[in-house]
Amino acid sequence: MSNTLEVIHLLELKLKDVLTKYEFLKKENEVLLQQNGELHYLLEEKEQQLVNQKKQFDTLKVAKTIEGSNEDSRNTKLKINALIREIDKCITLLNA
Repeated sequence: MSNTLEVIHLLELKLKDVLTKYEFLKKENEVLLQQNGELHYLLEEKEQQLVNQKKQFDTLKVAKTIEGSNEDSRNTKLKINALIREIDKCITLLNA
């Protein structure tokens, strides 16, 4: 009988230990999920900033070529022509 009580007591101790570890891991998981969400938000912000910086860079590049650089004037003319074609396509679609 004493042996059975010892086994039950050990089982209770192990069960309490498992429950304590479970609660700890549950709280840790909540913290990690929150951090993960915050990091995803920061990543999206940084990606948007990168897109904006690329747009600004392209605009600056075009502006510099318009300034009079002979090397890139051909590229600028090609870009302007491409933009005009896109605008013409949009106008055609709007008129249809």
